Amino acid sequence: MKVRKRMKIYEDLVNLDGISGHETSVRNYLYREIEKSSDRIIKDKLGSVFGVALGAEQPIIMIAGHMDEVGAMVSAITEKGFIKMIAIGGINPEIMVSQNVAVTIRNNKKIKGVVGAIPPHITRGDDKSPDFSFDNLLLDIGADSREHAQQMGIEIGQMITFENNYYITEDGKKIVSKAWDNRFGCGMAVEILKEVSQISHPNTVIAGATVQEEVGLRGAYTATQTVKPDLFIAVDVSPVGDFLDKNHPRAYGKLGGGFLIRFYDPRTLMNPLIKQYFENLAFRNNIPFQQFLSMGGTDAGAAQYAGNGVLATTIGLPGRYIHSSASMIHIDDVEAVRKMLLAIIKDFDRQKLEELKNA
Repeated sequence: MKVRKRMKIYEDLVNLDGISGHETSVRNYLYREIEKSSDRIIKDKLGSVFGVALGAEQPIIMIAGHMDEVGAMVSAITEKGFIKMIAIGGINPEIMVSQNVAVTIRNNKKIKGVVGAIPPHITRGDDKSPDFSFDNLLLDIGADSREHAQQMGIEIGQMITFENNYYITEDGKKIVSKAWDNRFGCGMAVEILKEVSQISHPNTVIAGATVQEEVGLRGAYTATQTVKPDLFIAVDVSPVGDFLDKNHPRAYGKLGGGFLIRFYDPRTLMNPLIKQYFENLAFRNNIPFQQFLSMGGTDAGAAQYAGNGVLATTIGLPGRYIHSSASMIHIDDVEAVRKMLLAIIKDFDRQKLEELKNA
């Protein structure tokens, strides 16, 4: 199937497990792929990894996904052998109920379990609404006691991730998986490095992925201080509201409508000249795009502080139901993001940099 072949690297990445601070398997995969198309590799001490594709010495364009996905961590084991959890990243506790998850123990072994749901037979006649908070959730791995769970290999601080069910929808255009946010950006960085290694361009391109974005953009702070780029582009998945009523204040974006120009989020205000530049470049290259407002942030929010300030913005991929066990993307939007990044790399040069940074 063409879609599966085209998206193979993305399928590999979303099937890996890696919450914030536990990105080792993702980083190892990225390192192997990035190394194939890079002149050299840049790493920071938190674990972010980037490949360098040399063109002109300047400007430096930095393109970043992030490795970590939302999930949970083992915070305690009850006397009866159930596992208490703490959320890692922005995740609503109610989506955890009845989910199949896995705890990664030593030697990367995974122990499967289910987050228990109380049957209606027990709650019938109870006037209390269920209290959906992580403090009240219990992960059941089939252990009979605390000692039994420990014998299985459970320890405090271990990573908990959703069991994935990757599939392509019947129309062949959309793909459902965990961790699109933001293994998509990781895969796109690999794609871009492969493509720019085959073309001439007036920049140095540094592409890869940060760590710990979901818990405070931590990897972006250290990675951009290491590189100090001239233009930073966070490539991330953003939560579109095309399933909401059209009058809903957050009904921005739709699947299949093109890449997202994030003109506002609480961490980053898009420079008006960059916005105009991106729009004109997209029009000239016939690349579909959408305006997007977000109430969340991306790595651009940290990157802008590198050195004495960096031009930083986001190119978004529309995604439904992100920060859950199953989100949906559209392959046409993936192509729009790829085309836009390549258009920027081919067009951006020292003159354009001076025009934008001196606005």
